[in-house]
Amino acid sequence: MHLDPRFLLHRRAVLTAMVGGAAASVLGCRRKPTSTPTPGGVYIPDVKPGEDVFGYVQRLRGGFDDVLYKQVLGAANTFKEGDALVGVAAADENSRANARRLLGHTRLADVRRYPLHQDALHALSLEAEDSQAAALTADWTLGRLRTFLLESDEAAIHAIGPGLGSDAIGCVVKLMSDAELIALGSKVFNPLPGSKVGARGYMGARIQPNSPTDNVDDIRWQVFDGFSYAVGDVVLGCNPVSSTPESVAAIESALLEVLVTFGLTDVLPHCVLSHIDVQAEVERRQPGTTGVWFQSIAGSDSANATFDISVEKMLAYADGRTGPYGLYFETGQGADFTNGHGNGYDMVLHESRKYGFARALSQRVSRARQGAAPWVHLNDVAGFIGPEVFRTREQLVRCCLEDIAMGKLHGLTIGLDICSTLHMDVSLDDLDWCIERIMPANPAYLMALPTKNDPMLGYLTTGFQDHVRIREQFGYKVDDRMWAFFQRLGVIDAEGKPTRHFGDPVWVYLQYLRAKGDSRPEADIRADAEQQLSAIRARGVPMARGHGTHPWDLEPALDAELRRVYADSKKSLWTELTPAFITTVPEGVRLVSKSQDRTEYILHPETGEQLDAASLEAVRAMRARHAGRYDVQLMVSDGLNALAIMDEGQLAPYLEALRAALLAAGYQPGPEHLVLTSGRVRAGYRVGEALYAGLEDAARHRGIIHVIGERPGTGHHTFSAYITAPPGAVWSQPGKVDHNITRVVSGVALTAYAPSLAAPETVRLLQQLAPRGG
Repeated sequence: MHLDPRFLLHRRAVLTAMVGGAAASVLGCRRKPTSTPTPGGVYIPDVKPGEDVFGYVQRLRGGFDDVLYKQVLGAANTFKEGDALVGVAAADENSRANARRLLGHTRLADVRRYPLHQDALHALSLEAEDSQAAALTADWTLGRLRTFLLESDEAAIHAIGPGLGSDAIGCVVKLMSDAELIALGSKVFNPLPGSKVGARGYMGARIQPNSPTDNVDDIRWQVFDGFSYAVGDVVLGCNPVSSTPESVAAIESALLEVLVTFGLTDVLPHCVLSHIDVQAEVERRQPGTTGVWFQSIAGSDSANATFDISVEKMLAYADGRTGPYGLYFETGQGADFTNGHGNGYDMVLHESRKYGFARALSQRVSRARQGAAPWVHLNDVAGFIGPEVFRTREQLVRCCLEDIAMGKLHGLTIGLDICSTLHMDVSLDDLDWCIERIMPANPAYLMALPTKNDPMLGYLTTGFQDHVRIREQFGYKVDDRMWAFFQRLGVIDAEGKPTRHFGDPVWVYLQYLRAKGDSRPEADIRADAEQQLSAIRARGVPMARGHGTHPWDLEPALDAELRRVYADSKKSLWTELTPAFITTVPEGVRLVSKSQDRTEYILHPETGEQLDAASLEAVRAMRARHAGRYDVQLMVSDGLNALAIMDEGQLAPYLEALRAALLAAGYQPGPEHLVLTSGRVRAGYRVGEALYAGLEDAARHRGIIHVIGERPGTGHHTFSAYITAPPGAVWSQPGKVDHNITRVVSGVALTAYAPSLAAPETVRLLQQLAPRGG
């Protein structure tokens, strides 16, 4: 297989960059001021008895109107900021209640007759629906479906589930309260074949052993750490910093080696969450080293193109998954509209369409395995994008409960990443509050890290201790096969109680080495382990050891460190580039975005993607001075972590080394450094358009290297370099340049990926996009 040289941004780098692109539009029937109105919201003042959505649209528009139809469906949702940005949130509670009345009277057959968005994904989802099961509910209203789902047992729900379309499933959850969504989630289960993952009363864990430098020791030891708490029974799934096949292959091999050593390859798969093309390339180069294959998926063809996937590509991969482990998907409400593919309808319906896509791909994996049940599961990353999607802990809970219900109704094994970015109004303690309210719905699994803070991605999620607490509080079990392994490992006893080795990763390391035949004295191995742990902590990767008063309490010193890092992240997030610092950037040209202040920049990311008028003119004036002489432009933005840019010894050495490496490689970088305040990743694309569109020699590649502060929760102050270098003809098409043709070097800091090493790597990636300057 030939691997396309275009960079495939790591899936969460994509999500981090997806912070805008959907402008708020003034949509709605009519608007009327209320005490707490939603600006630009959908106003539905009254409905007639028994009226359905289509009757209402007919009454107001004289026929079917696609825009109004989508507005009414969106207005039925519990409020989220993302729906308001798309223009489909209800103007007030009365409008929301009226939208739900209309929806409750609407027939499933009519919802099917008027699909929200027709594309290849929709067509595939229709093919995957069971026509006989669909006939059972065709004449039902959504209100009747809601009642059936709440009053019927699991077997009855499974009988109709395969015939329910994604649009109908997305609509029916709008009619349910949080308590009703919990009731539904707690009685429908789709366990993975041959396991208890996703079964009633079981709560699994994906160990997420991320490293800010892709260091395999960091990754391996976090697995040992999780095992020491009897955590980790779904997948060992690492998010790589680098998505090069070489780096991914090294991590795949390290994870597989742990599983082989412990005899777990038939119980627990591993995965490196790079683009599926990269995983396929690693498997081609090193057959048998990859486990379950991962891919982020979206709810439409156009949104999936941002991930450089298509229905055709994913079907081809599904058809090739003939082994014991199939596919692993990730989704999340808001990922579509924040990347400019909202298509005028709400986040719940986008999410449901993703599950329809996953259901169809799951069926193809089953067919590839000659009818055997497929090992396919889905992880809903709820809360990763930021406050433009939803802002509060209550909304996070609602999102998770909606997604659990929709995933289970699609027949999927669905887990959660109950998470929060640092710029959301969800704190460490709020996350515990959310977990307690979501867990009764019994999702299949959660993420699991040494603490709540991911050391590479810089966001809050669930730690090992959370799993221990959830098991105690809700009585949830770990997959039986892994529970037996944890007992053999000696971290829990025959009754499932913690032993003296519980929470001791060094003990797990000792058992690992003994299984590999290491006969050194235990004291020597422990001394070696302590040295390794010290080095790992020095790289900014926390390691949980022991516990507090209860087995589910984080050790006090580590808890204090977690809260220190959290406080530093808030400082990083709200700090701005100072005028004094900007003057130190050599040949600096100061630019500003359309964000009026830091608050608007955080809450309305799309304002940071565009330059203000004066800055745009400054870039155009620079273009005139350059007269096409240069093929690379360096640009610096504060992003979400201005401290990463301003910390002494970080930016200046990187820029100096980068410029020298560019010249040595034959590039001609412009002499200026553009310095943008309140800038997002996409602002670099707009700069490239202003600099390069319409220049002579349209076939010549011209690049933007955009250095931007990121990930303000890792404990490091890291920046990334986004490298984009298409031909001038592509820059000449407004909006054409996007994340799918960009490469990135991330995690750059004195305490992580050293600037001196990151600079030549940046040039190496540029050479792949534009060899020798194009």
